[in-house]
Amino acid sequence: MLFFGGVYSNFQALEALKTWADGNGYAPENIFCTGDVLGYCAQPVETIQLIREWNINLIAGNVELQLRDGEENCGCSFKAGGRCDVFSRNWYAYAQSKIGQEDNDWLHTLPHHVRFGYAGRKVFLAHGSWFDTSEFIFKSTGWETKAGNFSATGADLIIAGHAGLPFADKHEGLLWLNAGAIGMPANDGNSSTWFATMDQQADATPPHHRFHQLSYNHQRAAQLMKANGLPLAYANTLQTGIWDNCEILPPQEATQQGKPVLPTSPGAA
Repeated sequence: MLFFGGVYSNFQALEALKTWADGNGYAPENIFCTGDVLGYCAQPVETIQLIREWNINLIAGNVELQLRDGEENCGCSFKAGGRCDVFSRNWYAYAQSKIGQEDNDWLHTLPHHVRFGYAGRKVFLAHGSWFDTSEFIFKSTGWETKAGNFSATGADLIIAGHAGLPFADKHEGLLWLNAGAIGMPANDGNSSTWFATMDQQADATPPHHRFHQLSYNHQRAAQLMKANGLPLAYANTLQTGIWDNCEILPPQEATQQGKPVLPTSPGAA
């Protein structure tokens, strides 16, 4: 199984991930995307086309929901007047101007959530959370918040996106897994991005997850952003691996800026 999210219209990153998945034997039916296929970068149309051709499992992120419903912003509830808010007006309008009716109709077919069983686990796929597609949940988010999602869904493994940072948080047999975003770095000072895989080594053994770094032509993605008048700060992030700001981050995650995110060794699910 392969999980990823946060493509953010970064066609170069999506191409690189598909090449990796094909080369490592991951069938499309075993690949799941947690949403926000569209976003910051310069190739929303090409990104949608490749996702559709790949025929993987995909849920709608807040960006997809907002675009398909003709809303005026990305739905992230950024602080009014903050840098994220100002930048989002630019990239959201750009994506909105590029998406045609056929692709918009396709966005309307995307589910909000997906449930399935895997290796004895009840898995629930969400973008932000069960309660709110745009809810930011990080590793430091309290377990009282996460526990409510497990209770509401009946799952023991939740795989989510939206927050942009990969992490695994295990508590009393429950696991919250964020596969990370492939379209933007994880604020760790590295231009590579993140995705996750999960496998079962033998019958009756628990599955194991592993995080992977994705290298891709980030220079090309940044050049296209600059050429299309998209936020220079985000183009620079593609190259430096450092976010322009930490407005959405809790204190614990904000203090980790520029530091390695997590190990790539496997962990039990």
